Amino acid sequence: MPALREAEVAPSSSSTIVNGINVTDLFALIEGVKRDASTGTTSWRVTTTWGGQTHSRSQVEAFRIGGQRVPRRFSIDIDEPRELGGGDVFANPQEHLLAALNACMTVGYVAQCAVRGITIEKLEIETEGDIDLRGFLGIDPAVPPGYENLRYVVRIKGNGSQEEFAEIHRAVMATSPNFHNVSQRIALQPTLVVE
Repeated sequence: MPALREAEVAPSSSSTIVNGINVTDLFALIEGVKRDASTGTTSWRVTTTWGGQTHSRSQVEAFRIGGQRVPRRFSIDIDEPRELGGGDVFANPQEHLLAALNACMTVGYVAQCAVRGITIEKLEIETEGDIDLRGFLGIDPAVPPGYENLRYVVRIKGNGSQEEFAEIHRAVMATSPNFHNVSQRIALQPTLVVE
């Protein structure tokens, strides 16, 4: 989220919840990280195990913020469509990737609107992209195995002006972690352990 001066966007004293976001807590987080950058360091981990065929289950056990471990218990099941060798029981990795991008940007829109006092009536993000299976299947090394581009449409309605929503849109693109992760090259550091 861009640096916001409280004087510009301070919530009214009568209401600290906007779009379900506790704006007072959000400003406290922003101010805390401004005072001590180490409190804003987060670490995320997911462990994925194979469940047979193309099914996998990813487990979330905790994340770290400001050096503190915070327990969380979630599982995410993933599969492939039958046409790609799967059982078609769960969404596939591509659908989870697009959902993660959309969900991250959704948080950005909601928070950016909340700190500006803009109430959202509707927010929908639709993302799509094309993958040529010749790359994934190793048929043609010149064909990338993944997306070359993604197209997305944000539909938002609320009590903000066209200019305010355009500013929020730019802010989300500038600050969304998954917008950054998907739009920029990330260095992967693999380690293979054969047991």
